[in-house]
Amino acid sequence: MAKKVAVLAVNPVNGCGLFQYLEAFFENGIPYKVFAVSDTKDIKTNSGISLTVDDVIANLKGHEDEFDVLVFSCGDAVPVFQQNADKPYNIDLMEVIKAFGDKGKIMVGHCAGAMMFDFAGVTKGKKVAVHPLAKPAIQNGTVTDEQSEIDGNFFTTQDENTIWTILPQVIEVLK
Repeated sequence: MAKKVAVLAVNPVNGCGLFQYLEAFFENGIPYKVFAVSDTKDIKTNSGISLTVDDVIANLKGHEDEFDVLVFSCGDAVPVFQQNADKPYNIDLMEVIKAFGDKGKIMVGHCAGAMMFDFAGVTKGKKVAVHPLAKPAIQNGTVTDEQSEIDGNFFTTQDENTIWTILPQVIEVLK
């Protein structure tokens, strides 16, 4: 039976990245639910496309055991994360990432995904790929210059243009 995926979509989310994951999951019969890192299910892509996703991150918190995989879909909200770190949805974000990571679940992310995993304290001893501008922020994991890294249960890429380098392996472990 396919693993169940919780997809986190920041607001605004990088649509190119998000839609690559969703299309791959849909085409391969992998069940997923998209959670907005927001206080509303109505979010936008960084190009302005309006989306209504399945739920909000507050409703994932405490239900991490219902999912096998966490996907962090990056977007334009991440560069201003520090200014909004105290918002309830960002506190929930960090707690959810930590819960998935502490349970050893599969963690997938692109762009600043590895940085968010690192902020949550779950990358210790893991090699990660992250957007080049986010490299200095990695404190716990080991950042590489590779387009993508697969290290145990961690699947990370530098940006949305390199997601394709890990998607076949992600799909394989999810089926």
